[in-house]
Amino acid sequence: MAITMDGVELGVSISEKAAEKIRYFAEKDGITDNVGLRVAVKGGGCSGLTYDLVITDKELETDKIVEQYGVKVMVDKKSYIYLVGTELDFSDGLNGKGFVFSNPNAKKSCGCGTSFSV
Repeated sequence: MAITMDGVELGVSISEKAAEKIRYFAEKDGITDNVGLRVAVKGGGCSGLTYDLVITDKELETDKIVEQYGVKVMVDKKSYIYLVGTELDFSDGLNGKGFVFSNPNAKKSCGCGTSFSV
């Protein structure tokens, strides 16, 4: 479910399960305070755009930041327009483990779910 403020969707939301995995990976990297996930969109992949995730404790002045479940989700201004309303979850099912994006802006995505087009 996307986070809204005054009826406006605020970029990327994360599930509780995704937040747990982000905190787990951050701790493995030695990050215990100010745990954050920088989410960006970059050119590439079979559909034209790919998601880029970086676990960090550094905030950039230009980031749009929403905090959920003790994790700051940071999105740069250029990526924000592609990610409004997106939810990030974590799957550990039979089809593979990893972060899964549910992006309402994606008109087409590849079979593996790592690239999309708008």
